[in-house]
Amino acid sequence: MPIAVYPGTFDPITNGHCDLVERASKLFDKVILAVAVNIGKHPAFDLAQRVELAETVFADCANVEVKPFNNLLVEFVQAQGGDVILRGLRAVSDFEYEFQLASMNRRLAPTLETMFLTPAEQCAFISSSLVKEIAVLGGDTSEFVPPAVQTALERRFNTVE
Repeated sequence: MPIAVYPGTFDPITNGHCDLVERASKLFDKVILAVAVNIGKHPAFDLAQRVELAETVFADCANVEVKPFNNLLVEFVQAQGGDVILRGLRAVSDFEYEFQLASMNRRLAPTLETMFLTPAEQCAFISSSLVKEIAVLGGDTSEFVPPAVQTALERRFNTVE
C-alpha cells in the first residue's frame, strides 16, 4: 500500500483531522501528517508546538508520522517517498478550492495522486478557525479537539479558571 501525506497547518489539530488520519491509517502503510509553516495564516501555535501536539495526539498510531515542512508540497511528498496527497472535504464549498489544488499538484507532479476523504458526520462542521474563535472568546472546545489540544488552547488563550 502506498504512503499518504496529509498536509495542513493544523492550528490546532481537531477531531475532524484525527478522524481522517485514523481512517487513512487503515488504508495506507504510512500516513505522514505534514505540518505546514504557513505564516500567512498567523497561527495561534508556532510550528514546533503544532508538531508536538500532533505527535502527542497520534502517539499510539504506529503508522502515523508527524513532520514539519516549509517547501512546495509536491517536493515534500516526493522527498518522503509519498504516493498520495490526502485532503479532507467538509462541505461542497471546500471542493472548488481543493479541486484546483489537486489539479495544480497533478500538473507539477503527474505521478502523485490526490485522495479526498470526508470526515465523519459529527466532525463535518469542525474547523481550526472556528475552534480558535471559540477558544479566544473563552468557550469550551473540548468536544472539538483532543484533550492535549484542549489543554494547550486553554493555556494559550488563558481560559483556565
